[in-house]
Amino acid sequence: MSLVCGIPLLECVYCLACARWAWKRCLHTGEQDSERWGYARREEFEPVPRLCRLILSVYEDDIRNPKWAPLGGYGINPEWILKKVTYEQTSGRSPPYVIYLDHENCDIVLAIRGLNMAMESDYAMLWDNKLGQKMFDGGFVHNGLLKSAAWLIDNEGDTIKELIEEYPNYTLTFTGHSLGSGIAAMLALIVVNNRDLLGEIPRNQIRCFTFAPARCMSLNLAVRYADIVNSVVLQDDFLPRTATPLEDIFKSVFCLPCLLCGKCMSDTCIPEERMLADPRRLYAPGRLYHIVERKVCRCGRFPPVVKTAVPVEGRFEHIIISCNATSDHAIIWIERESQKALDV
Repeated sequence: MSLVCGIPLLECVYCLACARWAWKRCLHTGEQDSERWGYARREEFEPVPRLCRLILSVYEDDIRNPKWAPLGGYGINPEWILKKVTYEQTSGRSPPYVIYLDHENCDIVLAIRGLNMAMESDYAMLWDNKLGQKMFDGGFVHNGLLKSAAWLIDNEGDTIKELIEEYPNYTLTFTGHSLGSGIAAMLALIVVNNRDLLGEIPRNQIRCFTFAPARCMSLNLAVRYADIVNSVVLQDDFLPRTATPLEDIFKSVFCLPCLLCGKCMSDTCIPEERMLADPRRLYAPGRLYHIVERKVCRCGRFPPVVKTAVPVEGRFEHIIISCNATSDHAIIWIERESQKALDV
């Protein structure tokens, strides 16, 4: 009898928790995440659309006969692509990538593509992590992404070192989208901490641009390496806001309501301050750039503005309930809106 009487009470508590969670999510909009940030300077944001186009070129089978070129083309010289590596060549240890020698901008670039939803190896890399599993330089990082970055250094370190020795005044840029963004960030951390691997390249010549970044490093590392790593997020993109382990998300495809139920209960019962205080919690890396081109209760797209900061609090902590949460993750949209922001 007592059990039967308790069931309605549990249902009421659960319904209230779900209502509170949904209310908080519906009230929060993407533009609020950066409303107190400053505006980015044109010169610091200038490489963004160019690097987006370089990442997009990794998807092409033949860059001389492109099938998916953005408006205006890729703007790259095929002769300057020194190496293009496919899944077959990496054996699933890394997504495909290119090494590009950009003489026009005096830059050596390693660009990594994003998640391929048809490749089991990409999922395995994302799943290869547990909370607090891997420490690095006094903080925590994503284990699978760090292992992939270490493999890349082992395989391409000599090539990059030779380029640095031949062009000592060129910058070294690691860049990637989605899954590739986390690997690029890990590459930057490894190289900065082991500069002898690439011929003692100065720290101020190393940089990293991540697009639609995965959460891959703890807060102390994200802030400490903000002079090296830059993360670009388009308005409502879901991935930089996804604190729930990606393994749980993909494993719950057939029971997504169960995941949402558990999430709203934990958000209700566990204080947000307690969750954010966990030093093992992973965040989007480095300095953040937020491209905002939609306004709440306003239809259509507006001329995009770019906000930037190195926040200790409010690093995209809430998933946005938005029909654009997945489209804002696409590298093609990031390229378009970042170019518009520069042209304004």
